[in-house]
Amino acid sequence: MKIGILGTGHIGTTLVTKLSAAGHDVKVANSRGPETIDVDILKNGARAVTSAEAVTRVDVVIMSTPLGAIPRIAPLFADVPAETVVIDTSNYYPKRDGEIAAIEGGQAESEWVAEQIGRPIAKAWNAITSASFADKGAPAGAAGRIAIPVAADGDRERDVAMTLVDETGLDAVYSGTLAESWRQQPGSPCYCTDLSREEMPAALASAERERLPRRRELALEAIVERVGDSTTNPDSDYAVRLTRALFM
Repeated sequence: MKIGILGTGHIGTTLVTKLSAAGHDVKVANSRGPETIDVDILKNGARAVTSAEAVTRVDVVIMSTPLGAIPRIAPLFADVPAETVVIDTSNYYPKRDGEIAAIEGGQAESEWVAEQIGRPIAKAWNAITSASFADKGAPAGAAGRIAIPVAADGDRERDVAMTLVDETGLDAVYSGTLAESWRQQPGSPCYCTDLSREEMPAALASAERERLPRRRELALEAIVERVGDSTTNPDSDYAVRLTRALFM
């Protein structure tokens, strides 16, 4: 497939390297321009382009940006064909994104994102730490392979996202519609807890919506205390121990 990726943060970087290694034609862009993209992530054949070029003549667009940046990139989708699948990896963190009234009022993050860009999306790769994503992928059928949830309203969005998740070394578990995607938001039992395909359904079912924001903030406070700021990611083992203790 032809894939455009917006964002070169921790998750976006791994998406570029893994999807290009899987044989896809990958273009990648960030907000600073193609000349600022680390050439190391292009080693498997991906190309650095502008944001406008990343969403042009592709089968899939993956948004791997902070959630708060999505209104600024929404105009890029004005001329993107309806058949192009859009996948979002973002999560809402008010201290980074600013408080968003609709989400604070209970709207699922994925529904808010879909409204901003004016089209259907799938939600994937949001519920795994960047370290686990980069280092713990495994072939299909491997013992202990990590599973992540995928939410979508449409069959095409769901199927494409789940196929690509598999190609990045993870088991994809359909978590339901965008309205139900709060079950994979920060603070939920499946969020960054490195569960298996067999463990994922029970984790999704046990999520308690009203408890998610406080659990999310507790985890962030613990990480800041350990590493000194909210932009540095802790190592995978610590992060998974923390999220399992707080979210499950």
